[in-house]
Amino acid sequence: MPKFFVCALLLSLAMIPIACGQVDQSKPLPLKFTAVDGKSVDLATMRGKVVLVDFWATWCPPCRGEVPNVVAAYKKYHDQGFEIVGVSLDKDKDRLLAFTKENGMVWPQYFDGKGWSNDVSSGFGIHSIPAMWLVGKDGKVITTNAREDLAGQVEQALKAP
Repeated sequence: MPKFFVCALLLSLAMIPIACGQVDQSKPLPLKFTAVDGKSVDLATMRGKVVLVDFWATWCPPCRGEVPNVVAAYKKYHDQGFEIVGVSLDKDKDRLLAFTKENGMVWPQYFDGKGWSNDVSSGFGIHSIPAMWLVGKDGKVITTNAREDLAGQVEQALKAP
């Protein structure tokens, strides 16, 4: 069954967002935004580092469940060249800021208050969260499924030339 029909069927049956988007892994990921703290974020300036792009929200139980793993990986590998940028699908800026502070999420967060209509996540076809994309030192997406053994994937990416 074609992918479009599978996604349409799942959406109509479950009435929950499903990941049906794709990313061109042969080119550097074009991600540039102003973070919630006002700082500029541009993946092009992070070349030479491994970057996790974490599409998430404070209201998403699976996202909240991943936070300890993400924070642990950041603490373990940040000094070796690992960075994280968050793309929050929240609508409440104060809730986002309180949650990230409380949980030690010190990396930049994109926030526009549009929820599922978030400009960045919509632009990349994100229809399900958490979605974690690991970007290699060359700026290209290594995987769109970094949730599976995040620390191991980061370690391998850091070892790559």
